[in-house]
Amino acid sequence: MAIRPARKASNGAVRPRTRELAAQATQDSILRAATRVFAKHGFAGGRIEQISKAAKSHDRMIYYYFGSKEALFIAVIEDTYRRFNDAESKVVLKLDDPVEDLKTLVRFMWTYYQQNPEFITLLNSENLHRGRHISKSMRAREYSSPAISAMAGVLARGAERGVFRKDLRARDIYLMSAALAYFYLSNRFTLSAFLGEDLDAPESLAYWEEFITAAMVRQVMAQV
Repeated sequence: MAIRPARKASNGAVRPRTRELAAQATQDSILRAATRVFAKHGFAGGRIEQISKAAKSHDRMIYYYFGSKEALFIAVIEDTYRRFNDAESKVVLKLDDPVEDLKTLVRFMWTYYQQNPEFITLLNSENLHRGRHISKSMRAREYSSPAISAMAGVLARGAERGVFRKDLRARDIYLMSAALAYFYLSNRFTLSAFLGEDLDAPESLAYWEEFITAAMVRQVMAQV
């Protein structure tokens, strides 16, 4: 189907809907560019002019849409969490096999961190600032609920079937899973030098995936 050109009002102005789409496209472009720049240079090292150049935009447009460098950085962190939640919402669980569902969630987190390295580097950068920027976000807490609720559902189904312990907190199991995946991936280069082995090798990554998956299952299983 052919796309018709945007209509113009009698005075020659482009209709508001076209302007809205163009504005959204500009914001999206700036956000993507800022994600790359902040992931590479951190909040302190990322400069507005770098971002505007990467977005093929102008400094003034960044200030117009986001207000400040800090507000843009917060928007980047929020969008990073949002994309993680969107990806997690697409994970298919069996619902009748809590052990396999737990493994699926652990493996999803491990795989997502590997495929989206900016997730780790951006959070590392913000933690260097002791969460000063994200603490000002009005939306950060919104993104924790879906992730925790998915884990809570799996644990509840396992407890109902007598497979998992009944004293488990979804938050604790989620944090344990995240920690085992996050620490390895964020520190694998220095750890490789320290341990004298290549932790970034495919076989090393595969081994650790299986190790943490088995560790998480052992942690939640009911006593026989």
